[in-house]
Order: sequence, then structure tokens, then C-alpha cells
Amino acid sequence: MFAVRLTGLLFAMLALAMPALAAPVDYDRLDERLTRLAQETEIVGLAVAVIEDGEITFAEGYGVTKIGGDAVTDQTVFRWASLSKGVASTAVGQMVADGQLALSDTISKFKTSLRLPLGGEKVGTLDDLLSHQIGIVPNAYDTRLEDGGDPVQIRKALGKLNRTCVVGECHTYQNVAFDAITEIVSSVRGMDFEEVVRIELFQPLGMQDASYGLEALIGSYSWAEPHRKRRVDPKPVRRTVNRNYYRVPAAGGVNGSIRDLAQFARAQMGLEPDVLSEETLAELHTPRVYTRREQSSMSRRYGGHLRDARYALGWRVYKYGKPGYRVVGHRGAVDGYRSMILFDPELNAGVVALWNSNSRKPVGVQFEVMDMIYGLESKDWLQLDTPDNG
Repeated sequence: MFAVRLTGLLFAMLALAMPALAAPVDYDRLDERLTRLAQETEIVGLAVAVIEDGEITFAEGYGVTKIGGDAVTDQTVFRWASLSKGVASTAVGQMVADGQLALSDTISKFKTSLRLPLGGEKVGTLDDLLSHQIGIVPNAYDTRLEDGGDPVQIRKALGKLNRTCVVGECHTYQNVAFDAITEIVSSVRGMDFEEVVRIELFQPLGMQDASYGLEALIGSYSWAEPHRKRRVDPKPVRRTVNRNYYRVPAAGGVNGSIRDLAQFARAQMGLEPDVLSEETLAELHTPRVYTRREQSSMSRRYGGHLRDARYALGWRVYKYGKPGYRVVGHRGAVDGYRSMILFDPELNAGVVALWNSNSRKPVGVQFEVMDMIYGLESKDWLQLDTPDNG
């Protein structure tokens, strides 16, 4: 834990060394770029919000909720996919702050179905679980979940896998295992995990359209339906909403609008101190482990614009651009939906996006907006004028 705090200190020192100056975002240009993006064949609908100087200064919808459907608005509900992990870790962080549990508690201390090779759950901690350092192959048994398997039985079966490393010594991204957080929170609080999050996060943060589960999604006044483009045809086709990842709510169960996500981002910047303290956020965002696989992907697609990729507790941490500004974020993907959040907690600025197709193009909006915030040279990150060779 000393090493974790030392790493956080080094990042803090780096942030202090950087000029905390934010350039104004050109919203006319951003709107024009997003309008063009929404007209691309592989895009159905998307929503984007920008936080500048701590305020939500831009929140717009583009395209449609489904092919032939209504227009996307700033209150249209999408699936958040793996951005749900940051929600889960934040709920745990609140409980740590209240003294209800400790990040150093072992997984086996709680009523959870998670079993790890060689009894790893007896030494693995909540810190290890939230930072994906539990010593098993990445995305372990996700295919069983996608085939309709029971997450509880899948978690029990994980103990029969071969160990890839000692618990706490390498990062291997998880979904089914990560969702043991739902069992841990429920056992401590005596209520469903989803209800804890609703009471402790969604309500006090004013996340009016945020929810968990399929029924809540399709019951929303405006909701975006999933679409997927085929390999031989960039035109997306409508998909049926898949329930599988809703059964691991801590890993991928949140629904919400772009305004909900923007408000959640504000809270992560420390702008809702009555809900999330500075100490809690520092713990959540302090890097635990270097993520070589993520860094390789970022370097290949974005030429090192994001580098020094590390994982904290349900959050990714990077250095941004040549100056190396510290940013925090995450991305999410589930059948027919994508999501993204990236922010600079020192500048109280960032960008969030949700879209209802499997297109990768909208990922570029994070760079277009953050480059404006940092006053960097603009590039065609959305690849509206240049071909996508990736």
C-alpha cells in the first residue's frame, strides 16, 4: 500500500509541475464535427457532453435511438457497459470512507461465490479485485456468461483455472470475477447492491435517469436500442438487447443518459464533496498497476497520445499528450453499445460519450475535446476527412 501511495504522490507532483491552464472549447466546431459524425453510415445515434471549469457546458444528442426512430437527446438512456466498474468502485470507496470495510480486507472475508486458483481469494484483497489483479486469465469465462451461464456458478469455477500470476502482481481485466463486488456490498449493507448505488450515488448526485437492468432500460421515456455493423457491410443492423452482462451489474449493468454520465464525471473531479470526499477520490484514482496490453492498443491506434497506461480502482489513468497531463477515464463496450469517459481532475474538465453501435469512430471525440482543452493542435481524430486504417 505504501507503493500505491508513493505512485499517487508522484502523479500529484507531476500534476503540480504542469501548467493548470485550460483553453476554451470551440463548441461550434465540436457541434459541426459531431453532426458530420452522426451522418456516417456506421453511426446510428450518439450523445456527448463536455465539462469545462466544473460545469456541464455542452450536452447534445445526435442521430436516432434506432434506425427509423426518434432523435437522440441529452436525456436518452444508453447502456454504460464497463463504465459501470467505476460506479461500483465508487460505491466501495464510500463504504471505506464510512468504515464499513477496508480495501485491505480479503475477498474470503465476505459472503462471495468467487474462488481463485490455489485459494487466492484468501489472500486477495478488495484492492486486488477492484484493480483486476487476481491472478487469472483476462476476461475469464466471459464466454460462459454470454452463453447464459449463472455468474455465481461461473465464479465458483474460476478456482479451477491455472494461475497466471501471484494475486496482486499482474493486471488481467475481468467481468464475472469483478462482479463479486455486488455480493460483497450486499453482504455488508444487507440490501441489494443496485439499491445501495441508487441511494448513495444516483439520488444525491441528481442522476435522474440512471438505473440498473434491462427492464429499467426499456422502461425509459427515451432509450437507445443497440445496433451492430457487419464485417461485409458498414450499415448497422438493429439488435435485441442482450441480458447477459446485466447479470453482472458491478461490471456492466448501469444505464443512464449523457447528463447522468456528465454529472458522475463532475463528482469524480471532486465537485460533489458532500457525496465523494477528496480522500476517497484520491484512493480511487491512484494507479495500482501498469497495463501493458492497454498501452500497446493505445500506441497502435493513437500514436502515443495516451501513454503510461495504468489501472486504479475501476478507473484507467494515463498521461495525455506530449506534456504528459494526468487524465482519468474508462471505456465500455457491450453488444450494440459503446461508452467513454475522460477527464482532467486538476482542470475540472473532461468529456463523456455514449453511442448505440459498435463503431470505433466516436472514441476519437475524447481527443478532439481534450486537445481543445489543452490548447493542442487539432487533428482529425474522428477520421471524418481521413481513412481509418485501423
